[in-house]
Amino acid sequence: MALSDTRLRTLKPQNRPHKVADEKGLYILVTPSGSCLWKMKYRSPAGGERKLSFGAYPDVSLKVARGRRDEARRLLADGIDPADHKRHQERSAKIRAENSFLVVSEAYIAKNEREKLAPATIRKRRWHLALVKKKLGHLPIAEIQPIDVLEAVRPFETARNDEKAHRTLEFIGQVFRFAVASQLAPSDPTRDLRGALTRRRPRPMAAIIDPKRVGALMRAIDGYDGHPVSKIALQISPHVFLRPGELRAAEWCEIDFDAAVWRIPAARMKGRVEHIVPLSKQVLELFRAVQDFSGHRRFVFPSIGSRDRCMSENTINTALRRMGYTGEEMTAHGFRAMASTLLNESGKFHPDAIERALAHRDRDAIRGVYNRGQFWSERIEMAQWWSDHLDQLRSTSAGLHVFSADERGCKRTA
Repeated sequence: MALSDTRLRTLKPQNRPHKVADEKGLYILVTPSGSCLWKMKYRSPAGGERKLSFGAYPDVSLKVARGRRDEARRLLADGIDPADHKRHQERSAKIRAENSFLVVSEAYIAKNEREKLAPATIRKRRWHLALVKKKLGHLPIAEIQPIDVLEAVRPFETARNDEKAHRTLEFIGQVFRFAVASQLAPSDPTRDLRGALTRRRPRPMAAIIDPKRVGALMRAIDGYDGHPVSKIALQISPHVFLRPGELRAAEWCEIDFDAAVWRIPAARMKGRVEHIVPLSKQVLELFRAVQDFSGHRRFVFPSIGSRDRCMSENTINTALRRMGYTGEEMTAHGFRAMASTLLNESGKFHPDAIERALAHRDRDAIRGVYNRGQFWSERIEMAQWWSDHLDQLRSTSAGLHVFSADERGCKRTA
């Protein structure tokens, strides 16, 4: 007689496990502890009697148990052993879970760490992973389709943050290429998304390049009333042609006062090549000044909150904002454009010497090595000339102790 919900609720345990049949091979096994377990007895296509488990009652209702029994019978009709099929499904689910986008991304980033990529690069890739973790992290990487990826990055495009959208898509593509090489995914779905995102014309980093306004900026920096270490970092920034991250992470072991050079190891450079910066007399004097504050620490410009970390990436830009310069007028990165523009306009130095000072890599590796040595003497001369020139621009109209917004080309904040 077929089971009913009423009868199931009245089942009582006995001293030994006992079966209560339903129909078509389905039955419930009542254990001495009171558990009621759904089972199905069937004959395997390969021969021999086998059993299949469907879970416990009442977690698995009579209706659900019968549905699972019917599905097993359909598999048997197709010559498929349902127990083997269930085992295969469970194994596939485990593999999919173990190879989710999140897991594969973490493996890819771990590989980057073994390859000694710059800490800043690792942090950026973890940041990109965090951006798409909610949308893609739980999905098996082999099952992710182009539309899944597009839906993960399109919100950034909608917010008109095109750079964020494109960079995130680029990171996802890197993860997929790693997955394909590791036999974890059949293909890279980002290949089918080329041209899918809007690519608006990028805006160049804001920079002051008018000599008169450069002079006003230099005077404003000298008058900055923030933390002394931040002020000195701000004062050094115009002189050394460096990217903000290369400047703020400076370590004392890199500064050679006797040779008047700053040796930045390859691991800290964008191009992964050691960069040697000739130091002018003015910059050496500023480094000596900051020794009073951080000479006993690892970092030249330590974080105010922790001696074990360098200055925040926002410090220089925040100082510029406090001085009244908006993000559309001047940025920390803009000091490089300032130096490049005015040095090239001066006509005093070879363009390749300026490019070497900016640590721009030559696409021709052999030529790059040759130029590195060829322009060293000129770079030493250029470093001192540039610092002297900045001093000259600073002293222009220095008799004005209060500078108007018109002169500075910006509005001073209250």
